Amino acid sequence: MISHRFDPSILREYDIRGIVGQTLSEDDAHALGRAFATWLSGQGGQAVHVGRDGRLSSLALEEALVAGLTAGGMAVTRIGLGPTPMLYYAVVTGGGDGGIMVTGSHNPPEHNGFKIVALGKAFYGADIQRLGAIARAGDFVAGAGSDGAADVMEQYVARLADDYQGEAQLAVAWDAGNGSAGEAMQLLTARLPGHHVLLNAEIDGTFPNHHPDPTMPENLVQLQETVAGEGLDLGIAFDGDGDRLGAVDGKGRILWGDQMIAILARDVLARLPGATIIADVKASQVLFDEVARLGGTPLMWKTGHSLIKSKMAETGAPLAGEMSGHIFFADRYYGFDDALYAAVRLLSLVAGSGRSLAQLRDELPEMVNTPELRFPCGENRKFEVVDEVAARLAARGADVNDCDGVRVKTDDGWWLLRASNTQEVLVARCESATAAGLERLKAALVAELEKSGVEPPDF
Repeated sequence: MISHRFDPSILREYDIRGIVGQTLSEDDAHALGRAFATWLSGQGGQAVHVGRDGRLSSLALEEALVAGLTAGGMAVTRIGLGPTPMLYYAVVTGGGDGGIMVTGSHNPPEHNGFKIVALGKAFYGADIQRLGAIARAGDFVAGAGSDGAADVMEQYVARLADDYQGEAQLAVAWDAGNGSAGEAMQLLTARLPGHHVLLNAEIDGTFPNHHPDPTMPENLVQLQETVAGEGLDLGIAFDGDGDRLGAVDGKGRILWGDQMIAILARDVLARLPGATIIADVKASQVLFDEVARLGGTPLMWKTGHSLIKSKMAETGAPLAGEMSGHIFFADRYYGFDDALYAAVRLLSLVAGSGRSLAQLRDELPEMVNTPELRFPCGENRKFEVVDEVAARLAARGADVNDCDGVRVKTDDGWWLLRASNTQEVLVARCESATAAGLERLKAALVAELEKSGVEPPDF
């Protein structure tokens, strides 16, 4: 038996991520293939789909991963270069028992990693730690697997385009950020009506134009300038692997994840009255109130795409999403996060509504809030701090939702404190209807942090 030890920092809550050449290597990819083959064969599975993004290290990591999978007796189908949701699509429609995407998502170019699905479910948390344990033991299954390939890009894009509805001829800018959604974006827009301006569609793992993370305003400047300069109706942006969506309206304003979900919920709830709509604990109260106003059942849940997907399956929710731009449709789709599909649904809604995206946004109440605040706190201490704050709030009888950290509701609005599952940081956010209310919420948050000896964030 040859055991393998992963750097413990790469076995994250939702996926496996590291810095190539430092914490992540081709040996790690090979060992991951052997460990996953061992785990999956123990569940009676054998067929694994593998995809990769456009990072410079992804092809070599894919080769090592596939070698490990086939050494463990897996029947591998490589789908090649494309967005992460194309890998999910291939697994769902191709009868796969599991799927592994080689991707660094929205992280810097030197980062890479793996996202995994298995047996129709998200693969995260204890499952990922189990792979580490299998590798440490070196107790790998052995077999003569196979290494095949399938081109699913055209089929995937056709499926996306099938759900487009709407008569209006929209003018849209699209920015792939040189990420792995670039080719699919080009093929998709060629199938859609209207006028489409494509930005950074060439897949380039060095990300020469801007970082591929649409949650950061500086990464949307080029898109905003294009929409304004060409008088377009709206703009769409994708992250590095195409599972997170960003958007700007015709006025150049950014729509955050919770605003997009609130707008998308209109269409879903019009056809599925009373349905559960899920959003993470960082989302605006406006979203939860809007879902209720539309006759739906709002559900606040833990942050994390794997956790959201699992809760969707448990509750039968047709729509869910996160502030980070992961949007999940089980309504007419498969329940995984697919930014290209979410874009099709958003465009369909706008085209069929007779209103612009800016008008739809303006119909939502305007709140004042902080961005997501992330500030350093040690790996163990971050959870202790949240527990300390929760205990003090409970002693005071505060109105708290504790599904993921503490979200405290007051007459002024709400504030949130939670421990990140992926970094040594605490995460906070505050929201109010007024500027004065926001200041009081921030002061309450700072007071709790100081009581626990934590340096508060710079608001």
